[in-house]
Amino acid sequence: MASSIAAQMYTLREFLKTPSDIAATMKRVREIGYEAVQLSGLGMIMPLDLKRILDDEGLQAVITHVSVDRLLHDFDALVDEHKLWHCPNVAIGGLPAEYRGSKDGYLTFAGIASEIAHRLKEHDLTFSYHNHSFEFAKFDGKTGLAWFYEKADPLVLAEIDTYWVQHGGGDPADWCARMKDRMLVVHVKDMVMLEGQQTMAEVGEGNLNWPRIIYACRQAGVQWYAVEQDVCHRDPLESLAISLRNLKAMGLT
Repeated sequence: MASSIAAQMYTLREFLKTPSDIAATMKRVREIGYEAVQLSGLGMIMPLDLKRILDDEGLQAVITHVSVDRLLHDFDALVDEHKLWHCPNVAIGGLPAEYRGSKDGYLTFAGIASEIAHRLKEHDLTFSYHNHSFEFAKFDGKTGLAWFYEKADPLVLAEIDTYWVQHGGGDPADWCARMKDRMLVVHVKDMVMLEGQQTMAEVGEGNLNWPRIIYACRQAGVQWYAVEQDVCHRDPLESLAISLRNLKAMGLT
């Protein structure tokens, strides 16, 4: 399929606290031009009510962020929700804290992730891991993220976050290339210097090398570019609109 752009709803989490908030915000997301979303950061809402909102706005749910706890202890309900939403991809937002401090921790969680990925595959769902920058701490000469993907079954996919790779001292384009045939969704956000500190920016408004990143993503087989901006320095909906406009100018659809 052709690559497309999705809005990572975590960007708008402050506007997603109630079902009525969610409905109004999804409507705004559709109005600014997005046709797909990543479900993350939503307040309490019944799965069927969320499906109605998505259907009413003509929005496709392409991937979620869920907790490891739900994957381990509420698996059947989680699968049912994704089937209801016609959402084929499941991801976690980061490594649980208890695994972060050592090489053995990354290797242990790689085994857990592999088991989760196999269970989801039985239901025609994929499983992806989303990185931050702490995974770029080195153990025995390799980053934690490198140890994780080296150990994990190839069914464990990547959801590389361009900002956090750069923040950790990595090369976003290089990491996207390394995940060839192992990444369906990439998180795109830019990095800018503000008052001497690194901070997040709309895609195309900062210093990341987007031609290299997009080329690497295309070569890797990425299907969805999920726009996420954890910290916005203007209205978050305006930030999503700017990123969408800039990505389209770069040749994405």
